[in-house]
Amino acid sequence: MDCFKQDALCPFFDAIPRFKEEFERMAKYSPQDILRMVEANQVRFIRLQFTDIFGAMKCVNVTASQLQKVLRNECKFDGSSIEGFTRIEESDMCLYPDPDSFRILPWSDQGRVARLICDVHTTDGAPFAGVGKEFNYGWQRDNIIDFAEANYHPDNSAKYIAANIVDECNRLYEGEPGDDTTVAVVRVRARQSVNLVIGPPADPKNDIKMMNLFFAKEGEKIVCGGTTSNIASRYLGKPLIPTLDYFDPEVPPISKLQGVDLVTEGVVTISKVLKLGEDFLAGKDTSADWTSKKDGASLIAQKLFEKATDINFFVGRAINPAHQNPDLPITFGIKIQLIENLAKCLEKMGKRIKVSYF
Repeated sequence: MDCFKQDALCPFFDAIPRFKEEFERMAKYSPQDILRMVEANQVRFIRLQFTDIFGAMKCVNVTASQLQKVLRNECKFDGSSIEGFTRIEESDMCLYPDPDSFRILPWSDQGRVARLICDVHTTDGAPFAGVGKEFNYGWQRDNIIDFAEANYHPDNSAKYIAANIVDECNRLYEGEPGDDTTVAVVRVRARQSVNLVIGPPADPKNDIKMMNLFFAKEGEKIVCGGTTSNIASRYLGKPLIPTLDYFDPEVPPISKLQGVDLVTEGVVTISKVLKLGEDFLAGKDTSADWTSKKDGASLIAQKLFEKATDINFFVGRAINPAHQNPDLPITFGIKIQLIENLAKCLEKMGKRIKVSYF
């Protein structure tokens, strides 16, 4: 293997002397160098060469008087005239010449002609998608539809779908800027309610009243908190069945109760849901932290962020002395404050919110 070094290429270059000479003295031209050479050699025309998405050479001819404009990346052409490039309503493309590719062609008989090899860009300077790194030849309408359908889930929000499409476009270009990528998603669906109860009423006499109103509401039911879940268990006459599955060490395990869709711990879990919601609104890519996980906070986030259009909170005002400890982190703040902050967060997501206190 040691013999396959630079010397191993010499027979190839020796067989093609002209190519070897060109290779060894490959020029590094500046725009000023090109302008001087064009003037000194009385070049009349410049061929701006590029390839279409099938690899066929295409060319835009300009006069030498337009060369300065070309070297400023200001030469535009109609992309809709090139097969596979763009539709007519979005046809403007720009040619970005590679100065090092400048050559004066020796075979022209109509005045001296030079060539420049160009990259194709959109008018805002982004590389054209049709020449992306994966040579996907542009992500056309049919491609996007196929991708969206393959990744569709009825519970996905419009924001999640849009982010998923943008992420795929970013992947196609290996994380570097590609063509313009603006995604707008409108999700049309029937309204869906989710009801969440947390904390016992300030007056235990109102336990039945709160449960009557909670279970009378249409939609999914979430019960948060140990005391609250025991009240719901007595109201329904069904046993509360704890689970010991810790899907996340920071979130207490969930329980099961017939007639309730989800039973979780209270303040710790809601604190985590609030943090997930704030990150979601801030555009942080944390969806992987909750969209498919099975801990209580993630399951609540899936129902509130993705599924629900209308959310009803039933909040008991009874004070749990354990949550008033000043040594606890601020995220373990008072239950009512947590719910109020979560409600504001959900309103920013476009949800209809109603909070009832007991």
